[in-house]
Amino acid sequence: MFITTTDFIPGYIIAEVIDIARGSTVKARHIGKDIGAMFKTMVGGEIEAYTNLMVGAREEAILRMEADAERMGANAVINVRFTTSAIMQGASEILAYGTAVRIEQINV
Repeated sequence: MFITTTDFIPGYIIAEVIDIARGSTVKARHIGKDIGAMFKTMVGGEIEAYTNLMVGAREEAILRMEADAERMGANAVINVRFTTSAIMQGASEILAYGTAVRIEQINV
């Protein structure tokens, strides 16, 4: 499965535009990590616990988007984007979405 933020893949043509592929996850902060983060904000620097939480959430959203595209018969997702929104205090949704397409290699 090709996944890209561009609207084309070099060496391939878009044979069919299928639909929007989506994948999302909702993650909540951990109270223990919040305490550590609070101290970190006083001295500055990266809050690694939250960075790791968001990295994992993005990867999970991508995998779910890919599964959605495969379910529709796509072999690529183009124009991939991410968005996030607060669901409640301490919990956020990460959404990955793009255009599910069927691509074919250009015969040269």
